[in-house]
Amino acid sequence: MKISVLGCGRWGSFIAWYLSRRGNDVISWGPEDSASYQILKQTGGNEYVKLDEKIKLSCDLEEAVTFAEIIVISISSQGLRGFMERIAHYHVRDKVFVLCMKGIEVETGKRLSEILVESGISPEKIAVWVGPGHIQSFVAGIPNCMVIDSANEKLKRALADEFRSDLIRFYYGEDLIGTEIGAAAKNVMGIAAGVLDVICVPLKGPLMSRGAREVARLIKAMGGNELSAYGLAHLGDYETTLFSPYSHNRTYGEMLAKGQRFEKLAEGVATSKAMKLLEEKYGVELPITDAVYKVCYGEGDDATRCREAISALFTRPPKTEMYD
Repeated sequence: MKISVLGCGRWGSFIAWYLSRRGNDVISWGPEDSASYQILKQTGGNEYVKLDEKIKLSCDLEEAVTFAEIIVISISSQGLRGFMERIAHYHVRDKVFVLCMKGIEVETGKRLSEILVESGISPEKIAVWVGPGHIQSFVAGIPNCMVIDSANEKLKRALADEFRSDLIRFYYGEDLIGTEIGAAAKNVMGIAAGVLDVICVPLKGPLMSRGAREVARLIKAMGGNELSAYGLAHLGDYETTLFSPYSHNRTYGEMLAKGQRFEKLAEGVATSKAMKLLEEKYGVELPITDAVYKVCYGEGDDATRCREAISALFTRPPKTEMYD
């Protein structure tokens, strides 16, 4: 199968590595002026993977999209709409798109698959690939479980069956709304976990429970299945993030609580802002999301702001545990 992986950062380079190992013909694309692309071009690998020589590295977007039967996108979620405007110049409506990324558009609150639909791609040609797992563990041979979801039942099953291996066990997703929202929201909870690693580690247990519950409320309000919040895309990935030394979002929260700065991409920062938009749109309480938003975007001393956000959660009025 001919596959182009668009985006050659941390996750994109792993996806190219993994799909090539599955016997596919793979192009790994990245912008020529990006540091990630230049490192791969000069060394054939990065700090995470060593690309097989049969993987073609390219900075020619037209070449990459024309070559592929399946186009895998792994870039920063907030850049997806502009990126799709570039891709739309080529003949891509007959291609299958797989989103290996997690996020919600800040300006609109749109899910990433919705952005592709608005860019002219049929929902029947779109799938998302999300779930637990860190590259460092995968390349060390440690297996994990992930999810592929789509509005197209036949497509998601075909992709999951094609991509599965002894390294990744794929499940068929059953709720595209819940899968996408849950996957994006886990990065917000990851930031909260990093804050708690500094301030109060025992609260990470309640964070897992209450965080999943508020995400379930949001999914339900948006028309999805609230049980999706307890699946691999959210709770499964969320638990991995909460305790992983490799998570960018958890590390971001940890460093914020210490009054330090994390320089790499933490998608949960923008996602907390996007979820605030959805909270207002659907009238759903998201107290942990609100707290993360305040620590990410508030003013004043970072460490003090983190402590105040946790204190504010404990002064909220009592609720029944499973309230809607």
